[in-house]
Amino acid sequence: MEQDHLLSLVSQSVGTDKQILVAYSGGVDSTVLLHLLTQLRDRCFDLKLRAIHIHHGLSENADAWAKSCQRLCDAWKVPLHIVHVEVPLDQVSLEASARNARYQAINSIIQPGETLAVAQHQDDQAETFLLALKRGSGPAGLAAMAPRMPYQRGHIVRPLIHVSRQQIEAYAHQHHFDWVEDESNQQDRFDRNFLRLKVTPLLRERWPHFARMTARSAMLCAEQEELLDELLQDSLQQLQDENEAISISGLQKLSAIKRRALLRRWFACHNSLMPTREQLSTLWNEIALSREDADPRMHLPPWQIRRYRDRLYLLPEFASLRGKSLTWDTTHPLSLPDGLGRIHPHVEGINLRAPKADEPVSVRFGAAPGKLNIIGRNGSRQLKKLWQEFGIPPGKETGSRCSIMVRP
Repeated sequence: MEQDHLLSLVSQSVGTDKQILVAYSGGVDSTVLLHLLTQLRDRCFDLKLRAIHIHHGLSENADAWAKSCQRLCDAWKVPLHIVHVEVPLDQVSLEASARNARYQAINSIIQPGETLAVAQHQDDQAETFLLALKRGSGPAGLAAMAPRMPYQRGHIVRPLIHVSRQQIEAYAHQHHFDWVEDESNQQDRFDRNFLRLKVTPLLRERWPHFARMTARSAMLCAEQEELLDELLQDSLQQLQDENEAISISGLQKLSAIKRRALLRRWFACHNSLMPTREQLSTLWNEIALSREDADPRMHLPPWQIRRYRDRLYLLPEFASLRGKSLTWDTTHPLSLPDGLGRIHPHVEGINLRAPKADEPVSVRFGAAPGKLNIIGRNGSRQLKKLWQEFGIPPGKETGSRCSIMVRP
C-alpha cells in the first residue's frame, strides 16, 4: 500500500485533532503508525505529537524494548513517556490485567482534548469480532472496535483499522524499520494469540478475504448500534443525573429489552467493555434489585458497579486507602491519591472553622471516631450520619471516603 494512501487514511482518522498521543509498544504496527503520524506532522506544522510506552515488566526484554522505543522517538523527534506499571499475576486473565494496566497508565498522562492514537488494524478487528462471538455478545460487542470514538475528554482513533497486517509489514520492510518482537505473542494460551496463530490462518486459507468481510460485518453492527444510540439518547439522558448515575426506578418501568439496551449505552458512554447478557442479568437482579440496606457491587475490571439509594454508579476500581493520612496546607489545593480529585477551601459546602496557626490539618481515609460539631448547627452528630445526610455513598472495602481533621 502506497504511503500517500496510508497518509490519507491517517489524516481522515485524526481529522482536525491537533494534539495526539500515540500508544507505542515498539512493535511493527505501532512503529508504522508513529512513522505515518510524523509524516503528517511534518506536513501540518501545528500538529503536536507525543508517544507513550508502557513498561509492563513481564518480559526479561522489557528494558531493551523501552530503550529501542526511546532511540526511535529521539530520531523522529517525538517526545516519549515511558510509564512503568505493575500487572497483577493472580488475576484470571493476564491479558485483561495487562490491558487494564495500559489504559490506567495512558489515563494518567493524557491531556484534556488530546487524541489517543492506537495501531489496531483489520486483522485485530477480525480477532476482536471472533472473541466477541465466543463470549456470546450481541450487536454492540460484535461492532468490535470503532475507527473513532470518545475517550476521556478527547477521542481514541484507530487510523489503521482498515489496513491488513500484511500491508503494515510490507510498509515496514519497504522503509527498513526496526521493531521489537514480543515473545509472548507466540504463546497460544492467550485467547487472541490462539486465534492469530491457530484459527485465522485456516480461515484465511479457505477464505482469503475473511478479515475484510468480518470487518464489514462489524461495521454493519456498529451502524445498527449508532441508530439505536440516536433513538435512545433522550431516554438515557432523562435517566441519568449530573454524576451520570442511572435511575433504578426509571429503568424498572421499561421492558426488559429496552432496559438492557439502555444499560449497554450507559456502559458505552463510560468506554467500558460491553457486559454479556448474563452479566446484565446479574447486574439487574443482584445489584439493582438487592435489598435497600445492602451495599452490593459488581466487578467488571477496571470498573465496579455499585448501587446507592435509587441509583447505579459505574466507578473505577479504587485501591484501598483505609488508614492513609495526608497533611494539608489549606492555602493550596490538595491532590488526593488514586485519581480521587482535589480538595480546596470553598465558600459553599459544610461550614468548618479555619485552622489556627498551630493547628495542622490532616486528611484521613476511613471513619472518624466520635461526634462532630458543624458550625451554625446545634448539637453534634456521628460522621456516619453526616455522610447519610449529604448523600455520600458507603465505601466499606475501598476506604475511599475521607475525613478532614484539625488537630491542636
